[in-house]
Amino acid sequence: MKTIDLRSDTVTLPTAEMLEAVKQAKLGDDVMEEDPTVIALETLAAKRFGKESALLVPSGTMANLVSVMTHCRHGDEMICDANAHIYYYEVGAVSAIAGVIPRLVEGKRGIFSVEQLEHAYRGQELHFPNTSLLEIENTHNRGGGSVWSMSDLKAACDFARENGLKVHMDGARVFNASVASGISVKKYAENVDSLMFCLSKGLSCPVGSLIVGDKDFIAKARKNRKLVGGGMRQAGVIAAPGIVALNKMVDRLSEDHANAKKLAKGLKDECGLSLDVSAVQTNIVVANVSPMLADDYIAEATKKGVLTLSFGKHAVRFVTHYGIDAEDIDQVIERLRSRS
Repeated sequence: MKTIDLRSDTVTLPTAEMLEAVKQAKLGDDVMEEDPTVIALETLAAKRFGKESALLVPSGTMANLVSVMTHCRHGDEMICDANAHIYYYEVGAVSAIAGVIPRLVEGKRGIFSVEQLEHAYRGQELHFPNTSLLEIENTHNRGGGSVWSMSDLKAACDFARENGLKVHMDGARVFNASVASGISVKKYAENVDSLMFCLSKGLSCPVGSLIVGDKDFIAKARKNRKLVGGGMRQAGVIAAPGIVALNKMVDRLSEDHANAKKLAKGLKDECGLSLDVSAVQTNIVVANVSPMLADDYIAEATKKGVLTLSFGKHAVRFVTHYGIDAEDIDQVIERLRSRS
């Protein structure tokens, strides 16, 4: 029986073209800014997002950390969603390393309003931390892959500008957001001061993320990358698959989205799980398996060759990705139709 792994789009494997690109990559020392393949990837990313410059880093977590370090000083405050990945899943790095205090907003599936920002923003008062950054996640992981609309994004960013805040977008899956919404990544990026995106999720690269921003920001971020141990040498072996990904792997994300919608409908209609099919916008499906505990459901699913992850006491997350096709989705629904 084939194991169907829906735990995350981080389990994707590189394409044959990516592996061949690694073999053919021209290399240099990236700390000395001499790796031609890294330079080519960073140039391509900056152009794609309409920003002046870009920086390759090993992971999305480091990309977020370095961005926060570059925007903020120790003791500053950052406004973000209460379920943001940067707060929920990144080991408290923004506080432990960057020295920044999160100010949490309870968004709706990760999307918050200007009214909520007005309530959260406390101004530059003597007794409070200096609020210097607004962080937005698009798509929003714990929001079930939810996508920011342009009107909501622009309103939040306008509020930040009016109050002297910088804006960083955690765009780990921003290409999923773009494909789902029809909004270009360049349009998303023009509203924010910095944006990070992952190569190693839906784009199927083995490793790597990028930060985009203006030249001064990226120059400072490069030094902060070095500070936290992210300086790499012949990093063209990471960059080469990234070039393939940006050129070849974006449009196919629509297949993952279609498979997620198909999966969601099957889980609800045929497997008896509780979920809102209309809320599935991208490649993430979150289902309520009550009265079972998530861990028990996952154990049963694993016995049937379906791998998934806990997303709460009774919630389970399924993620579609490269390497999973429509026939696999049919198999998942068939195997999970009976809990016995």
